[in-house]
Amino acid sequence: MTSSDAHIELSVVIPAYNEVERLGDSLERIIAWLRDQPWRWEIVVVDDGSSDATAELARNVLQDVQMPTQVLVNEQNRGKGYSVRRGMMQSNGRLALFSDADLSTPIEHAADLRAAIEGGADIAIGSRQTVGSDIEVHQPFLRETAGRMFSAVQRAILGTGIRDTQCGFKMFTREAVETVFPHQKLERWAFDAELVFIAQRLGLTVVEVPVRWRNSPATKVNAIRDGLQMVADLWQIRRLHSNLRPSSAD
Repeated sequence: MTSSDAHIELSVVIPAYNEVERLGDSLERIIAWLRDQPWRWEIVVVDDGSSDATAELARNVLQDVQMPTQVLVNEQNRGKGYSVRRGMMQSNGRLALFSDADLSTPIEHAADLRAAIEGGADIAIGSRQTVGSDIEVHQPFLRETAGRMFSAVQRAILGTGIRDTQCGFKMFTREAVETVFPHQKLERWAFDAELVFIAQRLGLTVVEVPVRWRNSPATKVNAIRDGLQMVADLWQIRRLHSNLRPSSAD
């Protein structure tokens, strides 16, 4: 962290792949909300090797922002998990939030996640399956059913107790970022479950926070192909990280 980046309260990290159609509006909404906050903030966009003008768009929108910003570009498409890890590790805030580029979860819910962390959590994650959540636009039946099945299988294999590991809206303390992300191995869709499993194995407190959520029809997840791979990845997560223990137990 440089002196110019000192005392940043919140970094917002946005992984983006071919998001030129949606990213501009999302960034404007994020900036508008952040400007109403009484503390310093930062925006980090990670372009995952896009073939469109995603990075250029991000630079144009952020060029006049009077707060720290970063636009990171992967040389090739590596996956959402890789992009999130890169952005979170290069962010500077006391708190770091990663959010999907389509803002399926409104940025205003960052205040709810921040409140959960101030209440003692190390990691607060948006949830579509807890009491108080509000699904404004549902996913297609097949994809929503596959998501609920994955949630049940995830809890059975990993034992996290978390109902919704896959909502793309998660906030970490700086200490949690530095503790969890160096262990992350997966670069594609199951990385969310991996982060939760790593955190719990290391003794960190993860809480679910109900959010309002709206499905985006432009999602890049294939319910069947990616869903089967994600279930296989759950066994890999368990194999990779079951030996982790809190540092105090070493």
